[in-house]
Amino acid sequence: MTSTTSHKQPVQFLEDRFACAQACTECARACALRASLWDPDGGEEQEVLRRKGILCAEVCDATCRVLGEQNQLDETAIRVQLEWTRAVCLECAHVFDRHPDAEKAAQACRDCARACTDFMGTLG
Repeated sequence: MTSTTSHKQPVQFLEDRFACAQACTECARACALRASLWDPDGGEEQEVLRRKGILCAEVCDATCRVLGEQNQLDETAIRVQLEWTRAVCLECAHVFDRHPDAEKAAQACRDCARACTDFMGTLG
């Protein structure tokens, strides 16, 4: 491995880590906003949408914090967090897809899931 290659790999890893954290932040914002717009007294369907949005926002926020920590977390713990985030985001996107006014939040969830998948690919 050349010194140029060895320098590029850590930089790429940090860029991918930042991109994943940024996608998590965007998803958390979109889901929190979407959840706040649904009527808590709007029936069971509205409650499911609200709960899914809140859960996704909380999971994405936690993942963003994990990715932003400076200490070296063990790779397995990061992978588990990313897999959990990916699963929650895809589930939330699926729920949001059933509602025409939630397209942006659903897309933010899919983007976050993709960023998590991409970042997991950089882990050993």
